[in-house]
This record gives sequence, C-alpha cells and structure tokens, in this order.
Amino acid sequence: MKLNKLKPERGSKKEKKRLGRGIGSGKGKTCGRGHKGQKARSGKKIKPGFEGGQLPLKRIVPKFGFFSKKSLFSEEIGILKLAKVKSNFIDISTLKKAKVIKKSTKFVKIISSGEFKKPVIIRGINVTRRVRNEIEKNGGKIKN
Repeated sequence: MKLNKLKPERGSKKEKKRLGRGIGSGKGKTCGRGHKGQKARSGKKIKPGFEGGQLPLKRIVPKFGFFSKKSLFSEEIGILKLAKVKSNFIDISTLKKAKVIKKSTKFVKIISSGEFKKPVIIRGINVTRRVRNEIEKNGGKIKN
C-alpha cells in the first residue's frame, strides 16, 4: 500500500451539486433560487434577524436581566490567600499591598478553601459563616 494509491471508500464521499448546468441536471436555469426577489439576486445577503423592514422580533420581545456595576469592583478570595499577608490585621488596603487583590477592587469576600491556623483581625471585609467559625476558633476576630 502506498500513500498515493489511497482512496476513500466508494460512496463515502458525495459530490457537490453543480448548479446552472442545464435542465437535465435538476438545478438548471434558476439554480434552485426560484424566480425574482431579493434572495434570487447574486451578491445580496440578508442579515440574520432581518424581517424585510418590519420591526424585528428581537426588538419586540421585552428585555430582562441586570448587570451589577459593583461586580467590576468586587472579588472573592480563598482563606488560604490570607497567608500571603504578613500582618495580623487584615483589611482591603493590606490585601492590595500583598497583591492578593487588584488595585481597583473595593469589595472583598473571603470564602472557605482549606484550613487557616493564624489568628488574625479582619476589618471591613465580608466573610462566609464557615470562614468566620474558622477564624474565631483560632483566636481571631472579625469587625465590620
């Protein structure tokens, strides 16, 4: 067997229908486009959703949902990331200095992801119930 002798199995490849090749081909004359109209012309494409100038359905259906701008300035961090902070007092500014969060961040929430043994004081940061229990168990405090 040689690479130049390889051929696909008979019947596995279907040839493309040739348009405009006479009446006997089945797609002669109008080539399956019908008579006249915008879709029969060459080079004219209709954008998806266009309804011929009628107000499109996507503009009729009511919009819903909400995008909170607060989400652009808020972050969630795992409790293990607090180990990067050197001091025992943790607030948003100390997290920024330790490069745990971005400089643009204004709101932080600490979520549980592992065990944290260091006693720390947390101020101005939201925490989950599990994190609160973990920190208070180790002798730390949470002040809001």
